[in-house]
This record gives sequence, C-alpha cells and structure tokens, in this order.
Amino acid sequence: MKLAPNQIYHLYNRGNNHERLFYSNDNYIYFLNKVRKYFLSHMDILAYCLMPNHFHFLINTHNDIKSEVFSENLRIMLSSYTRAINKQEHRTGSLFQQNSKAKLLPAKDNNYHFICFQYIHQNPLKAGLCRRMEDWEFSSFSEYLGRRSETLCNQALAKQLLDLPHSKKDFYDQSYQVIQEDLRRAIF
Repeated sequence: MKLAPNQIYHLYNRGNNHERLFYSNDNYIYFLNKVRKYFLSHMDILAYCLMPNHFHFLINTHNDIKSEVFSENLRIMLSSYTRAINKQEHRTGSLFQQNSKAKLLPAKDNNYHFICFQYIHQNPLKAGLCRRMEDWEFSSFSEYLGRRSETLCNQALAKQLLDLPHSKKDFYDQSYQVIQEDLRRAIF
C-alpha cells in the first residue's frame, strides 16, 4: 500500500465473503486498541467506524510516513486480530479480504474529505444498526459530540482540515444530511 505524506485517505476493508469481523463488544474494543498501537505513529485518525463485517477510517498521513513500514504494521495487526478471532470462534482461514484499500481523496476543493467523514459516520444508520448515529458505539461520531472521554481521533486536526462546523448543533445537523450517490462513489 503506497501512502504519500500529509494526505487524506479513506482506508477500509471487509470480512472475507462479507463474513463478520466482530462477534462481541470486546472484539470491537480489542480491534480499536490494535489500531491505536499500529496506526497512530504513522497517521492521525480523523474519523472511523467499525461495522460487523467491515471497517472505515479517514486518515491523514504524517509527514514522515514510510508506506512499507505502515503496510507491514497493518498486515501484522490484521493477522494478529484474525488469529484471535479464529481461536475465539473455532474457525480457520482468512478473516479479511486481501489488500486493504486506501483511497487518496481528491483535493479539498471538491469537499470529498467532509463527504467521506459524513459517510463513515452514517454507515451504521444506513445499515439499520441504530436509529441515530450517536447510538452506534463503535464510530467516532460520539467523540465529536463530546460524549466519550477517551478519543482516538485528532479532532483539532479534523476541524482544521475538514472545515467542520464549530457549533455542536451545526455539526449534528450537517452530519445527518443525505450524501448524493455520485459523491459517495468518489470516496471509494
């Protein structure tokens, strides 16, 4: 996976054959702890969402990122998580699809950064996993609402790079706006 310095990417992957990745709340937490360990020395996380069978991260790479080192860290993280789930679920084989995707998002002028940010947070709502985005525990949406004390996202950087609204009400209202299909396709 080639990542350039100081760029915003949509990083995602899903379960092999659309199978589950997370079987319990502890699995989600375990995965997020691995993300903290393996991602944060290479990038800032601007938004994330873990879904039962896939994950999304909006990231901004550090100035000194070394793609080959991060790629190896990602491989180690996903394979160690797979080993833990295989043991837990008495299964064998691949858990994730090969080759996680990292889509470089077009220039800020197109607003794709904010569209991806919204899309990531709207994912559980669109999938029918919750009635409100803030009810899904495994996304950064609640972090931005100030409802979670421990955070994974660099919110100050996200506000700067994505021109997020300053008021929580404006942020909340904009987060629920429908994303046009042609704009959604551009983030993959």
